[in-house]
Amino acid sequence: MDALDVARWQFGVTTVYHFLFVPLTIGLSVLVAILQTLWHRTGNERYLKLTKFYGKLFLINFAMGVVTGIVQEFQFGMNWSDYSRFVGDIFGAPLAIEALVAFFLESTFIGLWIFGWDRLPKRAHLASIWAAAIGTNLSAYFILAANSFMQNPVGYRINPDSGRAELTDFPAVLTNKVALITFPHTLAGSFLVAGSLVVAVGLYHVIRNRDSADTGAYRFATKFGSWVVLVASAAVLFTGDIQGKIMTEVQPMKMAAAEGLYTTESPASFSVLTIGSLDGSREVFALKIPYLLSYLGTGDPNGTVHGINDLQAQYATQYGAGSYTPIIPVTYWSFRFMIAFGMAAGAIALLVLWSQRKGRTPSSKWLLRAGLAMPVLPLLANSFGWIFTEMGRQPWIVFGEMLTRNGVSRSVSLAEVLTSFTAFTLIYATLAVIEVKLLLRYAKAGVPDVSDQPATDDTDDAERPLAFAY
Repeated sequence: MDALDVARWQFGVTTVYHFLFVPLTIGLSVLVAILQTLWHRTGNERYLKLTKFYGKLFLINFAMGVVTGIVQEFQFGMNWSDYSRFVGDIFGAPLAIEALVAFFLESTFIGLWIFGWDRLPKRAHLASIWAAAIGTNLSAYFILAANSFMQNPVGYRINPDSGRAELTDFPAVLTNKVALITFPHTLAGSFLVAGSLVVAVGLYHVIRNRDSADTGAYRFATKFGSWVVLVASAAVLFTGDIQGKIMTEVQPMKMAAAEGLYTTESPASFSVLTIGSLDGSREVFALKIPYLLSYLGTGDPNGTVHGINDLQAQYATQYGAGSYTPIIPVTYWSFRFMIAFGMAAGAIALLVLWSQRKGRTPSSKWLLRAGLAMPVLPLLANSFGWIFTEMGRQPWIVFGEMLTRNGVSRSVSLAEVLTSFTAFTLIYATLAVIEVKLLLRYAKAGVPDVSDQPATDDTDDAERPLAFAY
């Protein structure tokens, strides 16, 4: 083990941990805004209760996401300074815009939303949560645009004197074909997570608190969240199909590794199960669906999909001697876990809707257990999706331009990386316990009492004090 191995582990752990909070923040910000809009339009008190209830869970998660996200950017200078030096001119632009525009938009209007319940006019207060949701989604786009450059470099040139990548076309970076499809795919995955949380909490109260005066609100939340999950599941499949075709075009090795496809095939079969040799160089056993991989990768059932061994030979000729193959078992299984966990959440949502058909009240303990597992399933799907995305690009940190081993900081020792890795892991473990306890406590508490809610007209009382709603 050397500093490179530990630096990769540290970045992988902190990235996956941070991304546990990101999709919930993205999706829940919009769902809370929709609930508040329903209250604004109808005046129905149950929507106000649900807005404040899920809004509190959103704020807890948002705070944790901010704390863990800050560490991400520090690591570029700590353990990956050679990478930052090489690509900073390009990578820094979308990240700077994300921080200066999207994040400040998001955080400013979240502050107005938190403190403005008893102060702002009703329409202005509603606009603040929508502005925060827009800022959250803009943040996601700029970060994904930066990451997409690593997958498919565009809009740049290599300075022969400095050896650095220099930005030549910023619009090309923002309109990278990988970013344009990764963004809606990520949003769909985020709504899958947020909708699952809404279902889980609502279903818990529907089954456990059957005689509660707020049962109607919980039943609506359960149905609302279930429909969000189903629509998001369809969107994930649709955008994932497009993303697979683009991936086959710009990163054919990643697609080949995802399917355990060792030799070029035309037509290519989709692998239901492939067992390879221990060194990952050949196929030992495979169960396949004919023509499906060709269609998923190229849109043509008879299309050609290049295999791992042929691509390895091509890259060795193009980039020099060395291995250009990712770890096949990791990419193969992470791709399948991503799909399986996401589909499982959709199946449970369908079951929850079926259990409430024609006004029925669900009571099954098995359904409750499945519902409580729902938020975990899309979180796992998102995590395995990121593992697949980043591990499938290896050994490149910037595809075709910089190998991962060349991006690590040369002056950072193994002991220093181990120290920071251990510290981050312990801190993140503590934060995880705090996050889970807070979410469980406030989720079990149920919707708040809003009987003392002030008048919801649009007049502004200059004498009314600023109030913290949570």
